[in-house]
Amino acid sequence: MPSRPKIAVIIIAYNSRAQIGACLTALRVQTRAPAEIILVENGSAPDKRVDPDDLGPDITYIDSPDNLGFAGANNLAARRARSPWIALLNPDAFAEPDWIEALEAAIARYPTDRVFGSLQYSADDPGKLDGAGDVYHAIGFPWRGGYGAPVEDAPQADATVFSACGAAMLIERDLFLALGGFDEAFFCYCEDVDLGYKARLAGERVIQLAGARVRHVGSASSEGSWHFAFHHGVRNRLWTYLQNTPLALLLLTAPLHAAATGVQLLSAVRRGRGRAFLAALNDGLSDWNRVMAVRRERQRARVASTLRIASAMSWSPVVLVRGAMDLRRLPIDLASGAPDEAV
Repeated sequence: MPSRPKIAVIIIAYNSRAQIGACLTALRVQTRAPAEIILVENGSAPDKRVDPDDLGPDITYIDSPDNLGFAGANNLAARRARSPWIALLNPDAFAEPDWIEALEAAIARYPTDRVFGSLQYSADDPGKLDGAGDVYHAIGFPWRGGYGAPVEDAPQADATVFSACGAAMLIERDLFLALGGFDEAFFCYCEDVDLGYKARLAGERVIQLAGARVRHVGSASSEGSWHFAFHHGVRNRLWTYLQNTPLALLLLTAPLHAAATGVQLLSAVRRGRGRAFLAALNDGLSDWNRVMAVRRERQRARVASTLRIASAMSWSPVVLVRGAMDLRRLPIDLASGAPDEAV
């Protein structure tokens, strides 16, 4: 019998004392125990820090006095992990009892694939989904597919998506490190889409698993700080587009990206957030030299053709307007690595 794949679960705790107990309880009742559980206490407020004395000996505890962001803290934990696979799990995401078993089965079922996403249900509203993979539209706008959709719309079979949501994803550790992990300049927000884009440039595909399920609260750590999330979302979306998009696609879509950004600016103005939107854009553009240096490095290392990258994106204006899911059928030859096919 082949040995079970070893998976390290990584949890980044920021102001997460209220959620961490339920998260760890769900992991401890798994039908297949993870090889490691690594928790990073990421600079939380003193009254909301996770107490290592409450964790037990099965948890590897890393104390960061400073908030490294979701990106930096996950990179730190990935370097510390000993297992060949790492599963990222938000502290407000509660894994179903067979989550690890489903991840192990996926590793065996798709031996040439190295990035997987989990199906997320809303922990607050059992009738709704929280996400079924990240969608990336060709004009440079990403979103979490299926967010808020009725559970009846949940995919019933594995499919490919552009990228996996970082709230509950699985990736081969060597690939994660070879890609440079998350871009730490992002701090948080959109860093998972950027990672997925890097994987796509490297010739990887991303499989969204129908049977690997978690219940996700979402935004439990940010406590409703709209300005922080808004600023990082706008800035990091721009960086993802500029750093990764092959030149031919960039030239083709830049006018549409600019037009869509203008529409979003007008919407922000109507909501009283116009200055915040412009400040985020200015923050993104002011780091132009770094962004272009990253872009040159990624494009030099790119393996996938422009056509293959384009085929993984959504081009439908209807999907864009609706913020819908964009799941692609898997090829019959699962190990072929053939370009993804739209459903």
